[in-house]
This record gives sequence, C-alpha cells and structure tokens, in this order.
Amino acid sequence: MAPERKEQSLAERVAEAALLEGDFILSSGERSDFYVDKYLFSTEPGLLRDLASEIAASLPEGVDRLAGVELGAVPLAAAASLASGLPYVIVRKGAKEYGTAKNVEGNLEAGEKVVLIEDVVSTGTQAVAAAEKLVEGGVEVERIVAVLDRREGGVEGLLGAFEFRSLLKIGDLRVVKGD
Repeated sequence: MAPERKEQSLAERVAEAALLEGDFILSSGERSDFYVDKYLFSTEPGLLRDLASEIAASLPEGVDRLAGVELGAVPLAAAASLASGLPYVIVRKGAKEYGTAKNVEGNLEAGEKVVLIEDVVSTGTQAVAAAEKLVEGGVEVERIVAVLDRREGGVEGLLGAFEFRSLLKIGDLRVVKGD
C-alpha cells in the first residue's frame, strides 16, 4: 500500500490513481486518448475516505438520504453515508428479474430529499436515468454530485431539471498530468 501524501491535492491523487492514457472507447461510443478508471480511485481506502468527506461537505441542508448508481457509485455512496451519517440507497441500472424486482435497493420514503452520487459523468445520461427512477419513487432529487465531470462543463444542460455539481473537472486532472 502506497503511503498517503497529505500535501497532494485531491485532483493530484485522483489523477495519479486513475487517469490512464492510451486509446479508449467510452460508454458513449466515442474514442478518447484518456480514461478515468473510477474503480482505481474508489477502491483505495484513503482516497475513498477523502472523496467521501468532500461529498459529505458538499451536501445541501435538509437532505434525508443519499443514493448511488450501481455499480461504480456504490462505494462512494456507502463511504459518504458513513461520513455524513445519512442512510443511502442503490439505484439499479435495470430492475432485476427475480426477488423484489426493484429499481431502487434499500429504504426509500416518499417525500424524502435525496442527493444522487455518481462517480464519473460524461454525457449525464446514466445520472439522469437514475435521478428519474428516484423521482418515480416519490422523492425529490436535490442535487447530483459526481466525483468527476469528464466533459469540462456542458453537462448541466444535459441534466435538465437536476442541479449538478462535481468535485473535480477533467481539466483539473489533465493539468496535473501535464496535458
């Protein structure tokens, strides 16, 4: 395990852990010469803890619950839950075809104010789909918080009625790497 370096910024630590260069196909189908592997930053305990602390600090007043999109945002939602003391739910990309067949796993009460946590947002499509599932469950999505906005702005328009914030923008990581 590498020693933590407190003098490093969050952007430096995420870039060091997860910013990969090469030839990648993104979920949108577009090609990119870089990729942020969310699993590389969400599986490092010290970095996960610090990201969760930042997410918890960014929560608006009056939030009742957190939500994380399966699979990548679940560790972030769980860690932010621990950091904030708020319960969380998991939003499935698709309802399972057995058992309870739910779109949202965990306790969700109608009328609650929820913050949806995402790992990396590129087009915003998955975040919006998850937020809409929460709204269908009778809650108010106060905000979508992502660790990384990969598109350097412009995502806000794609997210429609949902307020969007990110801890980092891709430019923060690319500057660190010297691109």
